[in-house]
Amino acid sequence: MSAEFILAIDQGTSGTKTVIFDSRGRIVRKATARLESSYPQVGFVEQDPDEIYGSVLDSLEACLEGFSGSIRVCGISNQRETFLLWDGEGRPVSKAVVWQCKRSIGVCERLKREGLEGEIGRRTGLIVDPYFSGTKLIWLYENDTAVGSGIDGGDVCFGTVDTWLLFKLTGGRRYCTDYTNACRTLFFNLDTLRWDEDLLGAFGLSGLRLPEVCPSSHGYGETDFEGLLPRPVPIGAMIGDSHAAAFGEGCFSSGTAKATLGTGSSILMDTESRRVTSSRGMVTTICWSAADRVDFALEGIIVTAGATIQWLRDQLGLFSQSRETEAMARAVDDNNGVYLIPAFSGLGAPHWRMDAKAAILNLTFGCSKNHIVRAALESIPYQIKDVIGAMEQDSGLNLEELKVDGGITANGFVMQFLADLLDVDVVNAGIEEVSALGAALLAGLEAGVYQGMDQLEGLEVQRRAFSPGSGRLDAARMYQGWKENLRRVY
Repeated sequence: MSAEFILAIDQGTSGTKTVIFDSRGRIVRKATARLESSYPQVGFVEQDPDEIYGSVLDSLEACLEGFSGSIRVCGISNQRETFLLWDGEGRPVSKAVVWQCKRSIGVCERLKREGLEGEIGRRTGLIVDPYFSGTKLIWLYENDTAVGSGIDGGDVCFGTVDTWLLFKLTGGRRYCTDYTNACRTLFFNLDTLRWDEDLLGAFGLSGLRLPEVCPSSHGYGETDFEGLLPRPVPIGAMIGDSHAAAFGEGCFSSGTAKATLGTGSSILMDTESRRVTSSRGMVTTICWSAADRVDFALEGIIVTAGATIQWLRDQLGLFSQSRETEAMARAVDDNNGVYLIPAFSGLGAPHWRMDAKAAILNLTFGCSKNHIVRAALESIPYQIKDVIGAMEQDSGLNLEELKVDGGITANGFVMQFLADLLDVDVVNAGIEEVSALGAALLAGLEAGVYQGMDQLEGLEVQRRAFSPGSGRLDAARMYQGWKENLRRVY
């Protein structure tokens, strides 16, 4: 391969990362620009559309400082489920509604009462939950007069963050999204790979303008990023960030799975061309796609993972830095029967008890803050085990290895406990920018930097593995305690 560089934009909830990779998947340069969210009411989470776009330009400008190479192609990964509305001139007609927003709980309850939940699941693979874009758009349509009249008049463009960025970067010439983002909206039919007109009609959104849907690896036009690049470069990929991470981790075949361990957690298991319908709390989604291939996946969404550690730090003051938690957990021989169920915002997959509240169980005078910290760290692998078990039963596939990414992977206690609990190797790609890597590899496929999947599988990426050890029996015993305590509380 010649020395060619690939630019990746990873637009996330708290900021935008720009990363330049060489053709071997190695990071050459990177930079980050922060992005703020606003909370106008309890449960509402919004962002400014222009600030989202501005964070992309700011991070790119910082990344390019001192860089003199030639960019061959660009890929974009983005925060999922967050959506924006704008008019034909590209002017926003509302704030961006962030995936974390809970304003549509009442809409979800109404759709369930109306008996639409089953049909929505069959068509979209999703559950009726505020997590997904559609119910929040219904709320806006019903509660914002300007939005409602604009949609009815056919004057409002809808898009997830990738679509908004593409529209802006191409001066409005391209209005597209990819399969992975489209399938998170509640509007997309997984069987036809098209927008579902019947569901849009049932939601009262028939007048909504929707983007063209394309594979993740695809020619999406070109841009010079408002003059930051000396010449326009092709945009060769767009993909939701969790799906990009799966591709960057190498989930290319049926049964391969990855877990992103951040504030929450998204676990994706590739099922290739087979769409698996879950009866155990998973959602069916599209893992990634190219011109000649669409891979489906089962996904388990864990609402609270690293956020529990932040709560112990910020609200209880049990430690000052999250990195202290590994030593605190290892300072006690076992969990002393203490379990922390992190239902601060309800429980996600496979339980889907959004009314649940968090609990710390079985405290005695013999317990210290180290036991609480250890229980909090253990709650992350327990939840992943719940999800993986459900996926294996739904799909008939056995997990052979779990690929992991995200900030929590730096905690060796969590990684080893997860390997012991799952009884498989837990493998980390060794870089934080794995979503950006996935977008870059997909863009490289489209641009011909890579000639096929075989070449991607041959890339030498540094990996760190944790293998099951002597703690397997203890982990299995403690997991039974986790399940018993869940039943006690919920």
